[in-house]
Amino acid sequence: MFSFRVLQRLTEGEGQRLKSTHSIMSISPSRSILLVGEGNFSFSASASQLYSETETSLTATCLQHQEDALRHEGAADNIKIVKDSGGAVLFEVDCTKLGECASLQGRVFDRVVFNFPHCGRKSGVKKNRNLLKNFFLSCVQVLSEDGEVHVGLCNGQGGTPADHPQREWHNSWQVAAMAAEAHLILSDVRPFESEKYRSYKCTGYRSQDKGFHVEKGLLHVFTRSLPYTPAQVLKVEEAVEGDRVQYNIPAELSNYINRGFLCSGSVHPVRLVQDFLLKGLAEKWSVSMTTETIPFLLTTKQLQTCCDIDSTHCYWIHLLQKDLISDTNTSTDKEKDCLIFLDSQGRTDTQDSLSATRVTSDKVDRVRSKGAESLRSACSLDVDPEGESGLYMLRPSLLPQMEKLLTKKEQLINNAGSHGDNEGNNKSVEVEGHKKEGPHGGCNGVTSLLFGISGLVFKNVTVNLWALPAFHELLLRGVFPSECEPVKLLGQRLETLLTPYGVSLVAEQGGLRLMAQPMGCVGKVLASIASDKISNVSVTVSLNLDLLAVLLFSLPDWRLLWSHDPRFLQHFALHSSPGKPFHPFSLFPEHFSFDISFWTGPTWEEKKFHALIREASHGTVEQVKLIDTFSHPDLSQTSYCYRLIYHSNTHALSHTKALQFHKDLESFLTSRLQVTIR
Repeated sequence: MFSFRVLQRLTEGEGQRLKSTHSIMSISPSRSILLVGEGNFSFSASASQLYSETETSLTATCLQHQEDALRHEGAADNIKIVKDSGGAVLFEVDCTKLGECASLQGRVFDRVVFNFPHCGRKSGVKKNRNLLKNFFLSCVQVLSEDGEVHVGLCNGQGGTPADHPQREWHNSWQVAAMAAEAHLILSDVRPFESEKYRSYKCTGYRSQDKGFHVEKGLLHVFTRSLPYTPAQVLKVEEAVEGDRVQYNIPAELSNYINRGFLCSGSVHPVRLVQDFLLKGLAEKWSVSMTTETIPFLLTTKQLQTCCDIDSTHCYWIHLLQKDLISDTNTSTDKEKDCLIFLDSQGRTDTQDSLSATRVTSDKVDRVRSKGAESLRSACSLDVDPEGESGLYMLRPSLLPQMEKLLTKKEQLINNAGSHGDNEGNNKSVEVEGHKKEGPHGGCNGVTSLLFGISGLVFKNVTVNLWALPAFHELLLRGVFPSECEPVKLLGQRLETLLTPYGVSLVAEQGGLRLMAQPMGCVGKVLASIASDKISNVSVTVSLNLDLLAVLLFSLPDWRLLWSHDPRFLQHFALHSSPGKPFHPFSLFPEHFSFDISFWTGPTWEEKKFHALIREASHGTVEQVKLIDTFSHPDLSQTSYCYRLIYHSNTHALSHTKALQFHKDLESFLTSRLQVTIR
């Protein structure tokens, strides 16, 4: 059983983004234009004259027979202008059946234009919505892959926050939602420039020669959305603590693997934020980042030695295979730390790759996967500390690898130091290209070095607006003399860098917490007594690069960071400096709310439910709320009712598509968790 509601929201920043989008959105001159729904052809004539000195070809069409069309005032003259300019005029073309038009067979257009559509006579909003939906479904059949659809509407009709005043949702034409049915996204809204087309005379109001009010009209520009891609079964092979292991990445995490956001030369905002932070810190301290590849998998022993992580937030992994690596195939000499310094621009060569990890994939059967059980991420209730299932997890933090790398680095320094003692102890220590320098950001003549590592980490969290199942962590570690108050110094530097973007520092026992609205905690600074000297303090800085990227570039949604749409990265190739707001390529996407209720057995593992939500919805569910529960007194069953909100800033999400995802979720719950849908 389910019900749905349509929700619409406008954040305070969307209005400003809309205004700025009008000026920065550049629509390239089209090579071929199709005009549909023409009346007296006055717009076609104006457009023909406007593009007369370009290579643009124009095809104007109308629904009426030629004899009826010529009855419109000025139609004959306008048609002659179009033809004299090299354009074509077609009659009896139904804009909701463009794929069936014989004259358009085999042709595609860079732009399809429908100005002030109307069903005719006194039709209501539902009929006009249906007209728009059928037009969008039709026009994509003749639209080029990178083409645009232009729809001019009177102010208030579209139902978007661009309308002033904005109508109630149920009383609008819901143009963005109708376009989403054809997998189109609203990429721009700007004033309809009627003065640009001087001879344009709008007609067709209630099927008459009377015109619409175009003075405050809006032009809505739509482009294609990328299709949704099914989840993949990713089989990973890597070396973990002397063993060669194989395992499957949980299906709901497949989109986060091997994306390369932190690779050298990347313009992804996660990399840009990391470079911004490291450059700012390098002004005060020497910063060294490692480029050594580290496995995704951790053992329980590794985590317990240095981290206090809630096991219920771990992705526990069941191994497919484990083999002992022979001494002849591996050597610590082959696993060197690669340490480099920041260059003058603060950039590093940190790799976000799996050069030591093999990844293969197979498509997931969305509903009837026989291997469904192996795809489900285990939660704390599955953990058997004595069994293999409780031994391995996807890394929830980089701290264990940091500890291992620092231990290895210390051994290299000690080895180099012992050689130096034999030579009179008069040579500087050099480790992998890092040579000790004079005091820089230290205290009392003691050099302070921040050693860093960054990469992807995983948290098995419930679906929430700001709950990230995978994100990039930047981890920095340094040892300072305690009298320097290093936590305070690092906090002040981070405050200088991040306060302009809404980050504040909150003191807590043992360190600082970096907070921001609305996401909450975006980082921590923690101090502990260094193991070598009581007078020294070891300081660890952990930063969530994904949430910081959302803040520094004013992203409306963290899920945009994982978009495959090339338009996302194109923005940052041109605007790479933090503080320059991101301009969405999908404006005003709709929210859809569906309820789902079901019976479960005596035990209910909610984490598995949320994992299936992420997989079935392709990550489009942004909020899950428990509405009601009921325990049957006789059957040992419990009924749960949840409300799911679907919303996407990366893909076109229509009511039809959201409903399909919701149906998939029902099938997943039935087949994998053995619940009974109510």
